Amino acid sequence: MVFLDDKKEFPSPCLAPTNKPLAIGGDLSLERLGRAYKEGIFPWFEEGGPILWWSPDPRCVLFPESLHVNRTLRRFARRYDVKFNSDFDDVVALCMAREKTWITTEMSQAYGNLHKAKKAFCVSVYEKEELVGGVYGVCVGRVFCGESMFSLRPNASKVALWALCTKYNKGLVFIDCQVPNPHLFRIGATLISRKEYLTVLEKVRYLPCAVGEKS
Repeated sequence: MVFLDDKKEFPSPCLAPTNKPLAIGGDLSLERLGRAYKEGIFPWFEEGGPILWWSPDPRCVLFPESLHVNRTLRRFARRYDVKFNSDFDDVVALCMAREKTWITTEMSQAYGNLHKAKKAFCVSVYEKEELVGGVYGVCVGRVFCGESMFSLRPNASKVALWALCTKYNKGLVFIDCQVPNPHLFRIGATLISRKEYLTVLEKVRYLPCAVGEKS
């Protein structure tokens, strides 16, 4: 594990162990976060602990066309209203309010800054004008790095994900889910090697952001 100093440079993500952090330390400034995501690295740590930087191998991703959409999801989609890039801070706060969360106060502030810089975006789901679900993440060219999602009503977070895949299916190469879990596999996510992930990222990271403005 590499200890970061005041410089913004990261070690090569290829040096990261399979299931251990690549680096420790540094900060969550706009410059450092922007560099990290462009290099296939993301922060993940606990409240009160040091900042840890990861680039796992393999990487969990969701191709927009691979999202599993069943009748139940379609039925709930008609029940909700979806907005893009609306109430970003509230989406992050509700993701953070879950019983188990890795989102620290420092991280929520950092992603708020990324949002103001038009580098972080969200999809918000409403029922009768109440925010009941959503997903947020960082856009790196044609890759959307999904950070977290929440659901206060049945299938609300899945509706947000479906809306993201549908609206930007021609622009997004894939959604970076980062770390796999059974739920992600059930909805269509898959694993690719870190080498494949970094190869794709290198080709698309400087292209215009695939995720648009507020709507």
